[in-house]
Amino acid sequence: MKKKTSITLMSAAFAAALSGAALTANSGQAHSNETRCEIVTETSGGMVTLQGVVHADAPLSGSYTFRVESAGGGGGSNIRQGGSFSAAPGQPAMLGRVTLGGGSALYDAALGVDTNAGRFTCHERAGQI
Repeated sequence: MKKKTSITLMSAAFAAALSGAALTANSGQAHSNETRCEIVTETSGGMVTLQGVVHADAPLSGSYTFRVESAGGGGGSNIRQGGSFSAAPGQPAMLGRVTLGGGSALYDAALGVDTNAGRFTCHERAGQI
C-alpha cells in the first residue's frame, strides 16, 4: 500500500495524532502546483518504507535532511540522512529512504529541503499502536 503526502514551500509544521489507524498522514496546501516535497510511505511484508521526494517546476538544487524516528515495543531508532540534490520538471529527486520493521511501532519522518528558492519541510507520521 502506498500513501503520498505533499506539504509545501515555506516552513510547514503540520502534525496529526495517530489513533490506532494503520497509516495517517499530514498535508498542507502547496505554494506552487509543481514545486513541493513529499514523504512516500509504503507498507509491505510487515515492513514500512519512508522515501523523501522533491518535485520541481523549474531546475532546482540544494541540500536536504531526512529524519526518521521510531518508537515501539521493541525499542526505538533515530535515523538522519542528508546531502545535496538536483531536481528538474518531470524528474523528481529521491531524497533518503528508510525501511523499518512495521510491527507495533510509530514512525515520525521529516524532510527539510534548502534551496536558493527557500526552505520547505514535509512531515509524515505512520505506524500502528
